[in-house]
Amino acid sequence: MPNENESSAAQPKPSPPREAEFPTTGRLLGLDYGSKRIGVAVSNDEQTIASPLELWARRTAVLDAARLRSLVQDYGIVGIVVGLPVHMSGAEGGKAREAKQFGRWAASASGQPVRFFDERFTTARAEEHLLSSGMTRRQRQARLDKLAAQIMLQAYLDAPHRGQAPADLRR
Repeated sequence: MPNENESSAAQPKPSPPREAEFPTTGRLLGLDYGSKRIGVAVSNDEQTIASPLELWARRTAVLDAARLRSLVQDYGIVGIVVGLPVHMSGAEGGKAREAKQFGRWAASASGQPVRFFDERFTTARAEEHLLSSGMTRRQRQARLDKLAAQIMLQAYLDAPHRGQAPADLRR
């Protein structure tokens, strides 16, 4: 058993709760996965409102895990919702497989349960909103992914079936 002076990194991480145990109260973190950037949003404790939080530039697995753990701790996160980029038909492609792999990594790195949620059209909706704001291209690009994360997380919060993920998204 580690003593108080040993790093907590040496201690095994708790297993994330099973899918059925996904929390229905407490703050959720919404992640719009990208291979270079991740849009981040957070919900309120009641899980009714999502707000954009930040654009996370990916670096290394170690630094990304530290950033994720910091977000979880700083915001009191009880669960993570990862956007799943499925095709128009609902079928999963390469990006969806990458997002699932990222979600499994996020669960392991943070010790929090992860739910996947269909993110079709979130980036397009975010782009439309930002284009109508009169911002420059650079300003829009800096906000796009975190706004897409907010839209995805809000759609999850508003979904009547959010307490139970569709069978095809549980893998």
